[in-house]
Amino acid sequence: MIKVHLRKKKLKTGKLSLYIEFYKGIQTLDNGKIKHLRDYEYLQLYLKENPKSAAEKKKNQEQLELAEQILAIRKAEVYQGRYNIQNDKKGKIGLLVFYEQKKEERYQTKGNYDNWDAAQKHLEAYCPRHITFNDIDVDFIKGFKKYLDTVAVTKSHKNLSQNTKHTYFNKFKACFNAAFDEGYLKENLIKKVKGFAMGESTREYLTLDELQKLSNTPCKLPILKRAFLFSALTGIRWSDVNKMKWSEVREEGMDEKGVPIFRIVFQQKKTDGVEYLYISQQARELLGKREEPKERVFKGLRYSAHMNLQLLRWCMHAGISKHITFHSARHTNAVLLLENGADIYTVSKRLGHREIRTTEIYAKIIDKKMKEAAYLIPKLELGKTGQNL
Repeated sequence: MIKVHLRKKKLKTGKLSLYIEFYKGIQTLDNGKIKHLRDYEYLQLYLKENPKSAAEKKKNQEQLELAEQILAIRKAEVYQGRYNIQNDKKGKIGLLVFYEQKKEERYQTKGNYDNWDAAQKHLEAYCPRHITFNDIDVDFIKGFKKYLDTVAVTKSHKNLSQNTKHTYFNKFKACFNAAFDEGYLKENLIKKVKGFAMGESTREYLTLDELQKLSNTPCKLPILKRAFLFSALTGIRWSDVNKMKWSEVREEGMDEKGVPIFRIVFQQKKTDGVEYLYISQQARELLGKREEPKERVFKGLRYSAHMNLQLLRWCMHAGISKHITFHSARHTNAVLLLENGADIYTVSKRLGHREIRTTEIYAKIIDKKMKEAAYLIPKLELGKTGQNL
């Protein structure tokens, strides 16, 4: 019978790496020697060998508890039949324990992990810790959906937005799909409950005239002004503008018309994807004088309530009453590209969207403006009946 154990391995750094050992017995080789058959799963969980502070001890305890939870799941998988040993212990695994494991599997995908983590807090508020897969039915799933819709609130005590409910329930759904695929559920109950529809959020953007007004208006924080205008001309997110280093800014000679070629090569913080983005000469001028490769381009730029307030004041001084955030610069770039003839596929690639449907909302904005344009011409006086023209 396969034996499953939690083990520790000391690393050169002094930390202890936690891993699971699957001992499958022995095999006699042709030469008569005995070979022990083992498989290993490294959990990417680590302990400090000699914790001193209370924080280090607490961290060790949390890491060990998570490892033991994963160990319990692995033992259940062995008994259930993953290694051809039949048992029904999987149904006795706690939902919250299983969700935690699925969340940790997504640790490398930062944005997705954060969403799983945020959804988990609401699941823990709704689901008692003793609930196992054997206890779950359709009413339990409907109850969680109702909880998200009517009870759950944000940190600022506001009801969850439609898109947030959609995102959190989708993580819950992914957990149940995985539980069914791995044999923890005899029936995929999640398919019997319809999730939340994706809502269309308002994407505030600036027109070209408004962007020009901002450009002509002084800002109390010049670094903020340069960074915002750069984002509006390139579509790059705040997180990528903020961390941008000079090593990412490339100057690649001239094109056939003698126009300088500039490109930004960077790894998107949100998606982890590497982007190769051509930028205009004007956008390059906003970056300023080149410094050492490891230096940040926009030194002094940081996310804070003060900086957000200065952005709003800058807009007000420019005569713009819209609620503009730094992300509005990215929306502005998308709208201006489409208005000036760029196709939606090119815009999608420049913005680093993984799916074209994410970009389609900007096409709807353009379509709405086209409809509004139909009523810009003043009404004609056509006579009493408007006939006999």
